[in-house]
Amino acid sequence: MLLTITTTQTPSAPASDLGFLLHKHPDRAQRFEQSFGTAHVFYPEAGDERCTAALLLEVDPQALLRTRTSVSTPDFALAQYVNDRPYATSSLFTAALGRVMRTALRGRCEQRPELARTPLPLELHLPAVPCRPGPERARALFEPLGWTVRAEPVPLDPGLPGWGDSHYLSLTLTGTLRLSEALNHLYVLLPAMDGGRKHYWVDETEVDKLLRAGGVAEAAGEEPEEPAEEPGWLATHPERSWITRRFLDRRQRYVRTALGRLQEAESVLPAEAEDDPAVEERAPDLAEQRIGAVLSVLRSEQADSVVDLGCGSGALLTHLVREPALRRITGADVSTGALARVRESRAELLVGSVVHRDPRFRGHDAAVLMEVIEHLDPSRLPAMEEVVFGDAAPRVAVVTTPNAEYNTHYEGLAEGAFRHSDHRFEWTRAEFGAWSDRVARTHGYTVRRLPVGPDHRDTGAPTQLAVFTRHDPEEGAGS
Repeated sequence: MLLTITTTQTPSAPASDLGFLLHKHPDRAQRFEQSFGTAHVFYPEAGDERCTAALLLEVDPQALLRTRTSVSTPDFALAQYVNDRPYATSSLFTAALGRVMRTALRGRCEQRPELARTPLPLELHLPAVPCRPGPERARALFEPLGWTVRAEPVPLDPGLPGWGDSHYLSLTLTGTLRLSEALNHLYVLLPAMDGGRKHYWVDETEVDKLLRAGGVAEAAGEEPEEPAEEPGWLATHPERSWITRRFLDRRQRYVRTALGRLQEAESVLPAEAEDDPAVEERAPDLAEQRIGAVLSVLRSEQADSVVDLGCGSGALLTHLVREPALRRITGADVSTGALARVRESRAELLVGSVVHRDPRFRGHDAAVLMEVIEHLDPSRLPAMEEVVFGDAAPRVAVVTTPNAEYNTHYEGLAEGAFRHSDHRFEWTRAEFGAWSDRVARTHGYTVRRLPVGPDHRDTGAPTQLAVFTRHDPEEGAGS
C-alpha cells in the first residue's frame, strides 16, 4: 500500500521543510522493519517549490503468518496455513503509519514548532485503498474535514471492462491543513473505509487510539500544550457514529464508551446518526433481540445441548454458556481467527464448515444458524441443508436471516442492495417461507416462522426466524 504526501512552497517556508515535520530527511531513503513486513519512507521529489514524501508498506505474508494467533487444535493441523479471508490491508498500513510517523501524527516538531502548527497546502494520494461502501462514502468522510476529494473506483481488470469495479479506490485528497491533522484523518478513516477489519485483537486500548487521533486531548493521557479551543474533528464529524463503530470493529461496549466521550467533548448530546444499514443491523437493540429470540426458542423446546454453526467470534456463545439447562455447548466456524476470539471455557470449539459433513456436528439436541445462510452462495445451500438437516439432524434447528423487504426502512441503502457486503442474497418473507417449507418437507421437520425486531405492517420485521422441529417417528405418518 502506498501513500504520497505532496506540499508546495509557502511564503514562510520552502516545500522541502516537509522533512522537518516528518522527521525524515529528504536525501535519505529509510526502511523500518515491522512484525508484518517493511515500511519504506523516501522522497520522489524534494525541491523548494514542491516536495513529495512517500510511505510504502511491503507486507511479508510469512512474517504475518508468524505473528498471527491461530487456534491450536488437533482437528485442523493446517489451521495456521489456511485463512478464509485476506489480511486487513488498511489496518496494517495504519499500524505502520502510527509507528513510522508517530511524532508527526502528534503534531510535534522541536526544530520548527511553528511549522507544525501551520496549515500547509497538501495533496495526499493513495492509488489503491479499500473502500467497500464506495466513492460516495469516501467523500462523505473527508469533505466535512475540509478536503477536496477525488475518488475513482479501480477496475477489476482494465482490459476487461465488463468485469466491473473492485472494492478499491484511487483516492486523492487536496486541502490546506496541518500535517498532523491530515495524518490523523487517514489513521482513523482508512480502517473505517475498509469495514473495520483489523489484523489484531480489538480491546479497550483502541478507544484511546481513536479519541487521540480524533482530536480529543484527554485520550492521549497527556496535558495539552495549549488549551483546546475546539472539541476535536471526530466529535463534530457528521459521520462520527458510523466511523466509531467501524474503527472499533463494532464492539458495542467500546463503541458506547467512545461515543459517550465524544459527546462529552462536544458538550452536547445529539442523536446518533444511524445512516448505515449494516451498522443498524448490528446495533445492540436488534442484535440483542435476535439473540434473545434464539434463546427463547431453545428454552421453550427444552434443548439440553446445542451446536452454534457459524458462531463467528461468539456473540451467541457468550449467552449460551450462561444457560444452566445446556449440558453441552459447541461452537463451529470456518475461520480460525474468529474462533481465537472466543474465550468461553464451557464451549467446545471446532473448525468446520456447514457445507461439509462433519460427524462432530451430530449428537446435539439443537443447532443454530444465526445470520449464516445469507453468507453462502445459493449454489451451496443444498450442501448446507444436507449437512445440517440430513446428516447432523438435530431435534430442533433455529435459522435467522435478514428480511429483504425491511431494507426500504434503511436510509441510504440503494434499491436491491444488501445490508452487508458479504451477503450473497437476502430473501423476502415469501422466499424464506418457501425455502423453509421445502427443507422441512424434505428432511422430516415441521417449521414455524417468527419475526424478530420491530414488525412493520407492510414490510415485516428486520430479521426473520424459522424453528424446525423434527418429526418424532413414534408419532406415525398421520401425526
